[in-house]
Parts: sequence; structure tokens; C-alpha cells
Amino acid sequence: MNARDILIDAAGRPREAARSLSRRLTPEALNAHPGGHDNSIAWLLWHTGREIDAQTASLTGSEQVWYVGDYARRTGLGDAGAEVGYGHTSEQARAIRTDAAEVLVEYISEATDALVTYLRGLSDDDLSDVIDENWDPPVTRGVRLMSIIDDAAQHVGQAAYAAGAHAAG
Repeated sequence: MNARDILIDAAGRPREAARSLSRRLTPEALNAHPGGHDNSIAWLLWHTGREIDAQTASLTGSEQVWYVGDYARRTGLGDAGAEVGYGHTSEQARAIRTDAAEVLVEYISEATDALVTYLRGLSDDDLSDVIDENWDPPVTRGVRLMSIIDDAAQHVGQAAYAAGAHAAG
């Protein structure tokens, strides 16, 4: 197994966790704010898809799955869903409300498919390419890809925790 294969395997894990979680989500749970936190489970799942999608599209130069798949309409999020969620105000975060857990998971799945397709086209040497000099140290392609995957895993994990807190409450 090489580094690319490990990244491909890791990239699919948040998708599988989101699929498993979505089977337990009612619309009430999806939009709940356990502990009064601004980020609902819907926000966490939406953001997971958006961050995978926007960053993968940036790396590949292709159009985001969000637009190609008409997810603004399908999730009911409209223009609010076009954001990625970084730096959301309390009001913006709470505006992410949807009853479409299956559609959010489908979006995560399609964004993950785009990421995996990109990963399959890379060599191990490509992972060492510096792609962002705005950081110290500069960011390599491999580090950016690991960051995308890590962020997705953390947010789906947070969604699972929030779902458990909601169910226990």
C-alpha cells in the first residue's frame, strides 16, 4: 500500500460514517442545536460536503459538485448553502436548516467521489508538490489532502456526538 492508497481509504471513511449516522436522524435531530451550539447536525454534514467539494474543485480546476448536482435546491438551502461555513456568524450557521439528511449524505458522497477520482490520478511524488506558499511552512498537496480528509472526519464525528447528545436529552 502506498501513500495515495492510504489517502483514498481515509477519504472514504467520513462518507461511511455519515451514511451510518443519517439512518438515525429525524428532521428534529438534524436541526437541533445540542447544548445551544450554533452548529446543528445539518450544519456539520453540510459543511463536511462543502469543504470537501470546494477544496477538491480548487485543486482540480473543475466545477463544484454543489452546483453541478443542484444541491442548493435539493437541500432547500438556496443561497445560504453556497457558502462553505468557515467564519460563519451565529445567524449564518443557524440559517442552515434542512430536513434532507439523505440529500446531505448524497452530497458528501459525490464530493468524496470527486476527491477519490482526483487522488487516483496522483502519483506519490505529486503529494510533495508545494501548492500554497501562504503558510509557514508552505503547504504540500499531500498536507492539503490530509487536511481535507481530517476536517471531514472531525465534522462527521461531531455530528455523531451531537446526535447522541440529542437522543440522550
